[in-house]
Amino acid sequence: MQDLQRWPTAARRGITGVLTDIDDTLTTNGAITPDALAALHALKAAGLPVLAVTGRPVGWSEAFALAWPVDAIVAENGAVMLFRSQPADCLVTAHHTRLQQNVSGRNQLSKAYQLAPATRVANLVRMQRVAERLLREVPGAQLARDSAGRETDLAIDHSEFTTLPPERIADVLRIMQAEGLQATVSSIHINGWFGRHDKLQGARWAVGELLGRDLDAELAQWVFVGDSTNDALMFEAFPNSIGVANVARFAAQLAHKPRYVTRGERGEGFAQVVQSLLDARQVGRSRLLRA
Repeated sequence: MQDLQRWPTAARRGITGVLTDIDDTLTTNGAITPDALAALHALKAAGLPVLAVTGRPVGWSEAFALAWPVDAIVAENGAVMLFRSQPADCLVTAHHTRLQQNVSGRNQLSKAYQLAPATRVANLVRMQRVAERLLREVPGAQLARDSAGRETDLAIDHSEFTTLPPERIADVLRIMQAEGLQATVSSIHINGWFGRHDKLQGARWAVGELLGRDLDAELAQWVFVGDSTNDALMFEAFPNSIGVANVARFAAQLAHKPRYVTRGERGEGFAQVVQSLLDARQVGRSRLLRA
């Protein structure tokens, strides 16, 4: 992991979109900080699309999808997308519902799923049985407090409101995988779900459906910012991958580390990424004007 200051200017000027984790990347102690929120607004003003990709539940994400200047939030590790759109310009059609209007009455918050309704219902029944087993067999295991907002996965808290030691986290992962779930560890939760989606596949889906762009064809034009082991696939995929400083907590466990790391932690680190990106774009514009 190299210091963010080593991120080449040419690479920064080529960025046309931003993907970011939420917990402990955009947020600090569970809330977005003013510097991180200002950074999102600055990206919006610069015309750069921003998609947040998180393990958090769709219910928890709805308020932020309306309040933050992001193009979409891809929740539950790629399973469901929340986005604001005009009724006439929505590109997403599969398993898609509109939720509510924002206060202006012009934009609507919409929700799209990767899985069909019948599949989601069947998976939920199976996950409830796995959750019962986890609570029964793993001492200290507790469902995440945001579980009521989850529709496609289950989450066990390991660092948000309770603490599970590493051996118990390993037990949860083992049971989830034995039951046929995909499983990953974020900075606060252990998530498990049925299906082939993950953060990277969810990002591909969202970029294609919402923006009409092929993410795999333009990986070098996107930057991803994250902080933990459930971001490893994203760190591997993107040549412009960045960890906020608190990623050091998981460095030993990361199969794939970010290429660059910020000096600031959490929201402060995200703001540093955005400042570095926009500084490079400004340099590029200045050179064009002089030419």
